[in-house]
Formats: sequence, C-alpha cells, structure tokens
Amino acid sequence: MQGLMMDMPLLISSLAEHAARFHAGREILAVTADNPEHRYTFSDAVSRSKRLAKALQALGLEQGDRVATIAWNDHRHLEIYYGVSGSGLVCHTINPRLFPEQLVFIINHAEDRFICVDPMFVPLLEAIADKISNVEGIIVMTDADHMPDSKLPNLHCYETLLGEQSDDYEWPMLDENAAAALCYTSGTTGDPKGILYSHRSTILHAYASVAPDAMGLASSDTILPVVPLFHVNAWGIPYSAFMAGAKLVLPGPKMGDGEALYQLMDNEDVTMALGVPTVWLALLQYTEQAGKRLDKLERTLVGGAAVPRSMIEAFHKKHDVELRQGWGMTEMSPLGTVNAPKAGLEGLSEDERLDLATKAGRGIFGVEMRIVNDDGEVQPWDGVAYGALQVRGPWICSDYFKLEGKAGSHTDDGWFETGDVATIDPDGYMAITDRTKDVIKSGGEWVSSIDLENCAMGHPGVAEAAVIGVAHEKWTERPLLIVVPKEEGGIEKDSMLDWFDGKVASWWKPDDVVFVSELPHTATGKVKKIELRKQFADYELPTS
Repeated sequence: MQGLMMDMPLLISSLAEHAARFHAGREILAVTADNPEHRYTFSDAVSRSKRLAKALQALGLEQGDRVATIAWNDHRHLEIYYGVSGSGLVCHTINPRLFPEQLVFIINHAEDRFICVDPMFVPLLEAIADKISNVEGIIVMTDADHMPDSKLPNLHCYETLLGEQSDDYEWPMLDENAAAALCYTSGTTGDPKGILYSHRSTILHAYASVAPDAMGLASSDTILPVVPLFHVNAWGIPYSAFMAGAKLVLPGPKMGDGEALYQLMDNEDVTMALGVPTVWLALLQYTEQAGKRLDKLERTLVGGAAVPRSMIEAFHKKHDVELRQGWGMTEMSPLGTVNAPKAGLEGLSEDERLDLATKAGRGIFGVEMRIVNDDGEVQPWDGVAYGALQVRGPWICSDYFKLEGKAGSHTDDGWFETGDVATIDPDGYMAITDRTKDVIKSGGEWVSSIDLENCAMGHPGVAEAAVIGVAHEKWTERPLLIVVPKEEGGIEKDSMLDWFDGKVASWWKPDDVVFVSELPHTATGKVKKIELRKQFADYELPTS
C-alpha cells in the first residue's frame, strides 16, 4: 500500500518561487566592481533570474546544456544559479584560481556552451580562448558602461541580455533527478573530477542545512557567505538562505580582506558567516591589530580544513561568537557533519567543551558514516578506533561525471570513500585524524598531522602551521613541523618544539621545525601538502 500524497518534484525553481512569495522584500547586498553597494530584494533576484532564463533560451540553449560561471560572490552570480538550473540547464561553477591547463580541461570536459564571467576574469578566458573551441559565447557579468575591451568572440553583456527580456517566464516542470549543477574537484591527484548535483539532492541538502543543529538559519538572520559561489555551491547557502528568508551579504572580490569583511559584518548586522580557516585568520588578525570586536556576529560555520582550538577560543573569548566546525566534501554537496552542542553534554567544563569543538561534528540526517580498517572491517564508535571514513546519502555522489565508475571511489556495497581517516566517539562526534595520503606512519604507528597542526596553532607566535612526514632511517617517517611565524624571528626553534610537551603523546612530537614566510595553498585555500612534500623530500632530520 502506498501513501496518498501529491507527487511534486523537488525543484530549484520551486525554491525561487517560495522565496519570491514569502520573503519578497528580504534584502540582498552585493559588492561588485561596477557598484560597491548593490541592494535589491529576493523578489528582484527571482524576477531577473527569469529574464536570464529567457535570454539563455533565446541564445539557443536547451535543457541539459552546461552554462559555466567564473565569478565572485555577487547578485548576478546568484541569479545565474536560479536562472540556469531553474530552466533545466546545468550551472557549472568554475574556480578562477585554478591553473590555465585545469581551466581548459574542465571547460572542455564539461562541454560548456556559454561562460558567464566577471569582468576581472576576462583575461583568463582570453589566454585560453584558442583551447576551448566548444564554447559558443561569453557573457560578461556587468552593464554596458563597464564592458571590457576584449577580442573574445561572441561577447555578450549580461545586463543588455536581461534588458531585452521580460520576467513573464514559466519555469519548466522538470524531473527532480535531472542535473542542476556541476562542480569539479581541485584535481590535486590527477585531472579534476566533476560532481553532478541534481535538483532533488540540492533541495534535500537545503532542508538539512537550515536545521537548528546544522546551520540553524532563520528569516531573522543576515548571512555572509565568504565561502565562494564558484566552489561547491557556497556550501548550499544560495538555496538555504532562500528557503529560510535570511538576508544575504555577498562580498564580491573582498573575500580575503579582513578589514573589508569586518566592515561588511558591522555595517550590515551580519549574524552568521561561513568560510575556511584562512579567511578567519585574516579577520581575527585585523580585529586584533585594529582593536575591534565582532559585536554583531553571533556564529560562524568553518570548514574546508581542520579548525585549530586557538581559533575556536579566540572567537568565543574575544568576540563571544560561537564557532561551529563543519565537515564535508564537494562530492557531498558538501555538508556531512556539523559540530553542534548535544543534549546531555551541558555539564562539560570549559576545556572539555573546547576539546569537543575541535572535532568535525555529528552527522546530520541524510548522511550515514562508518570507519573501516585496512581489511574493510567496520570499526566501533568508541573515540579510539580509527579507520578510513566512508559515507552515503541522498546528496552524496554516486559517480563522477563521464567516468562511469572508473574512479574507484565507491565500495562494492555503495559507500563513498572520502579519503579521510577518522575516529567517531560514542556520542557520534567524528574527528578527522588525517587524509589517507597525508598520514605519517612512524614505526608502524599512525601520527595525526592534523592534531599536531592544531596544537602548533595554539602557540601565540604562530600564524599558520603544517606537518608532513619525512624519511627516517629507523622509524620510516617522522613528523616535520613547518611554521609561518606572526613576526619574523619571533619564535625560537627549541621553544616551538617544547610547546608540544604535555599536549600530545611524546612520540608524536615533531623531530624538527622549519620557519617559512608562507605556505602553499590550493585554489580552495587548503594547505598544499603535496608541494611541501616535494619541497622537503630530501630534508634530513637532526640525528641527536
């Protein structure tokens, strides 16, 4: 027997209509090159998304065609999210920080027909134009007065295209499993791989992320997504904000500027912000130097890399801001866990709460997790056993675009191999101990580079830190600490190493430390350990 419920598809266009009807007047503030303070409403955004859908249709695009974006977090990018996906096209967001050869590979592999580009990134396309012959046209995301002087073929002005259309557009009734968006991994090992999100997976992800124990979004919130719209859907904020009716503040090209972010937070009464740890390091450094306090901000969700305890403590003690750590992957839409407080743990001491906050969090409904050992045996949730982390759920990829199972990313029984090594405690809090490719194996025992990095970040003189394994004659590998000091010459080597005494197992303590001016980062802001391993491949540890 089946239930007697209406069979209505879960569509991104339905979310747009919901926002336009129930949150019509909610504001969106966007920073763009042609207008540093563009303000309009949810209703305006949906209206313009419909005009965009009609404009793309007039250009000859058909359902299933890919339309790429290379752009910052602004209102036009948001409109493309809805106008493209809502009309049955596939919104392919591209990271402008990728290398040219990666851009060429991704654009050609996706078979993008049109690319919507911020004027700032037009030179990127000019440099590779002869290598992306499948692209039929470029839409520059600006108005006629700010169109760049470019020889790119079939160049269109975004505002001119929209000005030629009305918003009397009816969204098509699509299959909820139809492709809605495409995002490629950063390709640190081999070519980038495409994750193809569906309308259904996107809406389910939005439902889960607005929940109190996840992002906890409400119509009373003002959200600043510093996590980019060009990568993994800005953690789903374009959808969850429309669902909840929360005001959006889109920082445009100011995403890494601590002072600019502070001003946006203060001027726009931002209650929640989202981003990777490197972004918040810049913000915290600015507030410390300028003697400022984050009086308006209530909470922040931080992910993309492990969050050091010192950062959690700084947000809490200096600014009274709750930092929730989250974990996920491009392949997971991306949300997998959020470190929200759990009933029954109210009696924890301050130190115990901070220790708990350094974990990646509990799985939200829709994400199943398990850890397995080298033999594929499922390990217990006791906070001690560790293993390869595997996940499954309705917004987790079943395969990569055009690879048809060749990536070897899934187990025979359908679980996705995350590439992370983790433990899970009896309360369900998961802690990432390493990436499988970054694990340091010393004398047959695993050393967590993440735990060592988090410990190092607690040192008052450390701006950033990374730990890698280097060759050792007796122990096979030993940890090497690489530190960016806040001030040149501000830390003595011995005092830095002594910092670990009593904080980690004695045999985990790094054998040496190297001070550098900066660490290499991937296009998404993570420390590029593959480059560090190359740089220090011949490094000789001290013998005494």
